Amino acid sequence: MLRGFESGFNEREGDGIAMAAEARLKFIEAASASMHPVEAVMRELAQSDVPVLLLAEPGAGKMAAAQRIHDLSRRRACPFQPLLCATLRPEDLAGLEANGNDPASRGTVYLEELADLNADCQAGLMKALPKAEENGAGTAARARMICGSARDLEVEVKAGRLREDLYYRISGVCLRLPPLRQRKEDIPLLLEHFLRKYARDFHRSVPSLSADTQHLFQDYSWPGNVRELEDAAKVLVALGDENVAMGGLRALLHKRDVGANGGRTSLKEAARAASREAEKELILKALTRTRWNRRRAAEELQISYKALLYKLKQIGYEGYGTPQGSAEKV
Repeated sequence: MLRGFESGFNEREGDGIAMAAEARLKFIEAASASMHPVEAVMRELAQSDVPVLLLAEPGAGKMAAAQRIHDLSRRRACPFQPLLCATLRPEDLAGLEANGNDPASRGTVYLEELADLNADCQAGLMKALPKAEENGAGTAARARMICGSARDLEVEVKAGRLREDLYYRISGVCLRLPPLRQRKEDIPLLLEHFLRKYARDFHRSVPSLSADTQHLFQDYSWPGNVRELEDAAKVLVALGDENVAMGGLRALLHKRDVGANGGRTSLKEAARAASREAEKELILKALTRTRWNRRRAAEELQISYKALLYKLKQIGYEGYGTPQGSAEKV
């Protein structure tokens, strides 16, 4: 086990690691249409050893997604090791280089918030990453790298905080995870999972929530994403009284929603949002039918290939589709 894994996470983050291992199937194999292509891409990525960059808002499930890719891969019998970049030292990364005798080096390493790596650690990570010219040779003897970030890494590169060569090496395959507000169909599934998890942890019965509470959870925008939903479920179970728990949670959730959007949404804004969602749904359905062949999907949608790529970038799906190094067939 790498030293960074032992020292890199505090108690709350350690709980998060255990949660990711237990909740990943519920989180990834979800009900929302926006998560179906994510699952399909992860299954495809699991069949190779290329480095992957996961981009998502804080709390949206990057670690769970990394664990899911690992569990679908041929490395699943080897360790999955999350490391917090902000606490790493160069010596913590020494074990990531190829070492066929170490089971840990044949597993998957997840690096949380790549932009927090200091300059020495960035240099060490460059040594651990497979070079493009290796073409897969020797990658089985080294850990598979998955990095996560909630920041705009191009901004970090321009500011000189992140090495440009490291950014391009790690971002060859980029996967964006949708925030919880864009996949609200998953809220009941996730909420039920977290209620059961904390009921087991606290040796309590699983609370049965009123329709009013369920509607509140469904309508809330969840700026803290899955992590915030988990914390709310934990409060409900810990207090053991829905009325008491929701007395505080209701005010807090309302305050956060007002803070996020000012509490006002114009008819024009609502119409634009509905139009964007309808367009996104049509695009994702066409891509699903064509097995994510973007040229064929563009033909189905009767738009140019270039226009489809632009729209995919607008909705945060530019990293999906054909794996690095392969070509799309018309």
